[in-house]
Parts: sequence; C-alpha cells; structure tokens
Amino acid sequence: MRPTPRIDVDGVSVSPDHFINGERQASSRTFEDRSPLDWSWKLADVARGGEPEADLAVTAALGAFLPWSSLSTEQRGAFLHRLAELIDRDVDQIAHLESLDMAMLEESLRLRVIARGARNFRAYADLARNYASRRWSSNGTQNTVLRMPAGPTVVITPWNAPFMLSTWKCAPALAAGNTVVLKPAEWSPLSCSLLMDLVAEAEFPPGVFNMVQGYGEEVGAALVNDPRVRRISFTGSPETGRSIGEAAAKHLIPFTAELGGKGPFLVFADANLEAAAEKAAVMYDDAGQVCLAGTRLLVESSARSQFVRLFESAAKGHRLGDSRDPTTTISPLIHPDHLARVAGFVERARTNGDAILFGGTVGVAGGLWYQPTLIEPRSNESEIVQREVFGPVLTIQTFEDESDAIRLANSTPYGLSAIIYTGSEARAQRLGERLRAGTIWVNCFLVRDLTAPFGGTGISGVGREGGDYALDFYSDLKTLQIKEGTTHG
Repeated sequence: MRPTPRIDVDGVSVSPDHFINGERQASSRTFEDRSPLDWSWKLADVARGGEPEADLAVTAALGAFLPWSSLSTEQRGAFLHRLAELIDRDVDQIAHLESLDMAMLEESLRLRVIARGARNFRAYADLARNYASRRWSSNGTQNTVLRMPAGPTVVITPWNAPFMLSTWKCAPALAAGNTVVLKPAEWSPLSCSLLMDLVAEAEFPPGVFNMVQGYGEEVGAALVNDPRVRRISFTGSPETGRSIGEAAAKHLIPFTAELGGKGPFLVFADANLEAAAEKAAVMYDDAGQVCLAGTRLLVESSARSQFVRLFESAAKGHRLGDSRDPTTTISPLIHPDHLARVAGFVERARTNGDAILFGGTVGVAGGLWYQPTLIEPRSNESEIVQREVFGPVLTIQTFEDESDAIRLANSTPYGLSAIIYTGSEARAQRLGERLRAGTIWVNCFLVRDLTAPFGGTGISGVGREGGDYALDFYSDLKTLQIKEGTTHG
C-alpha cells in the first residue's frame, strides 16, 4: 500500500508506517498508539502488520544478505558510524518523542539513554573490525576460528527504552554481517520509526535494516515462524519467550532472550547505609519499569531499623509527574492494562497478609501513576516475592548472615541481576561467586561495559549478548585447518 503521510507529534515529524526494503509501507489496518501521560491523547494510528508484511520484510532481508555480508567489517562499520552520528544529532527529538510514547523521563532519555544507542553502533562497528581470530597449531595443522554472518535476523524489543534496546540488539547483528527485521513493541513504536528515518539518511542498502510494526501474535508470530530467518533475539516476558523459543526450535534457529528479573538488593550492616538507602530508592525510577532493578531488598537484621528509616526518607524525595518535567522522578506506567497488573499484585499481597509499609495505591486519579510502594511479605513464598511486578513496588526481608542472604537471594526462578552493598571486598567476592545472576553490582548500580556479557539465568533468559559474545551469537563459527608446510601463492 502507498505510504501514509507523516504526522506531527508535539513538534516531532514521524512516519506511522513500516520500513521495508528501504521504503515506507502502509498496511490496510492500523492500531492506536496513546500517550501514558494522558490516555486520551492519541499519538498516532500506526500501521498494523501481519503475515504479508512479515514475508515482505524477511524477503527483503534475505535479498540484501549476500551483498551486505560480503562487505568488509570496515565497510559495514562505516554505515554504523554514520548512523551513530545521526543519532547524536537528533538526541533531543528522539528523547522527546519516546518520553511521550512510553513516559520514561525525558531528561534521562536525553542525557543518558538515547546517546547509548549511538554508542552501541560505534562499539560494535569497532569490535567487529578489531576482532582477533583464535589461532593455534595442533596435529600438524594451523587452525583459525572464523566468523560467518548467519543470515536474516529478527529482533523483537520491549516497550521500555525501545530505541536504546533496539540498537543494543541490532548493532551487533548488523556489524556481524547480518540483515535485520526489527519488530518494536506495539505500546511504544514511534522512536523506532525515527531510527528508520536515520537508517535511510545514512544510506543503508535497501533491505539491510527493516522494521515492521504490529501485535506480537500477528506479525511477531509470522516473523519467528519463518524458516528463512537464521537468528532471533527477543526481550520481554518469560511467557512470550517460551512461545518464541518453541518457534525457533521448530526450524533450529539460534535464539537469545532476556526475560526480566526479580533482582535481590543485599544490604549488609557494614555497608554505607545512607548510600545503600539512596540507591535502593532509585529502584523506583521510571516507575520501576526496569528489568535490572533490585526489587527485593534483603537487609541484615541488625541494620534493618536504620536502613528502613533512611530508605523511607529517600523514597519521600520522589515526585510523581509529567515525564517532560525535569523535577519529576516517577513517571506514569505505560498502559492501563499494566497499571491494573501492578495494582493487582499489590491487592493480592494485601489479601495474602503481606504488610504494606507505605504506598500501595494509585498515585493520580484518572492517570497511570502508581505510588512508590514497600511491602514486607509474610513469607518468602509470597507471590509478591516470587514474581516480577515491573512497577514501583519493592519488598523488604531480613537475613541473619551470609548463608541466609545467599539462600534468599537465590530463592526465585529469576537470575538477571543482583546488587550488593557491603564495606568488605572479600565478602563481595564471596557472594559474587555464589549468587545466581547474570550481572552483579557491588556498591553501585547500572554501570555498564558494552564489552561485558549480558543476560540472565533461570527464567530470566537464554544466551548472552554484549561485546564479542553478541558478535559470536550473530555469527556461525567455523574452524579452518591448513596442513603445515602448505606453500603460499
């Protein structure tokens, strides 16, 4: 279908259409995209793809794969660096649009999150170019491990921080020589549409980087069930991850997934309790819609009273408000359905006999805000402890010693991240070795090195991305063996 005219969203021009084979394409159906800041504010009617659009996008990616994969890493890197420069140029408008679309704090997006997207493209372009093949001699042969681009790649991203998380997955796939079909979440698709504008401006070859929009059970299902796809990367819920994993297994497609967390935040009596309390209150930022957050506060019993006093004081510094206002620290939740989900967790906890220490109510009548909430569960088996809420809801429990702390920290089926506050480096090392989590921070939070592996254990995910780990996932590895003494020429 012919492209839909661009629309103006609070001063930002954006296309509501797919981006396939280097061109905008409409669909016969659309879906509404509304702003969490004011649910009566319809931002756009967005193209709603299905099997036909999925087929077109994968066909385009397959057609572009051979010429793109045949380029040198330096040539592909030049496109990625050009795209990074354009992201840097447009940080302000991308941040503004994403703040309207999913309500993350605009100041945070502008100063930290969107710029990370540019860093992702630069980092992976340089990592691919500087890759050192493993070489060794054995059994009279010279051995070299080589990477081969895998093929068309499907990337499915979540509604929180959609722009940055899309670049986090798409950058290594493209740098490795794959072509990409990106499917953003239907609750916040617009900033990824701006990314496609920059892909076109950077003059990527048609078909190398495509985007289709729509519902997961429609266009998403069609993409992951296409046997021509050779890699799938997903971030979202464990339930959806299982479905995508089944589809990938049917066609033996390698699959990586980051599926959320229920991170422990361990506080020992020897820690700087004021610093620990201030950082714990940060877990409410972005309305708690951060998979890496430490949502289970586990505090050494002798420090509980002092820590709770400091934590309550820090939490009172939060301000619910408009995400565009720099004084706001807690934004609204993404969608009415998600607000109902978060509120449902708290109400069931209340019914279960878990103690609501503060919060536990909707923050703004008629809006999507929820008050920062702290719950002391009556049991470690309580639902509020064992399942991810993905909202501004934390739990607090106490432990007696390191062994007890480790037992509680490792007691959920998740294993994405953990945070430890202690004054002892030796203790940090001991716990770091025994906690079941993909990333562990000590006396800090959300410090990221792009070369480090990232992923979870248990139902928090499958596989690792980051650095060479991502480039290896998006590649097929082969070993070249040449008999020693073979002449040159």
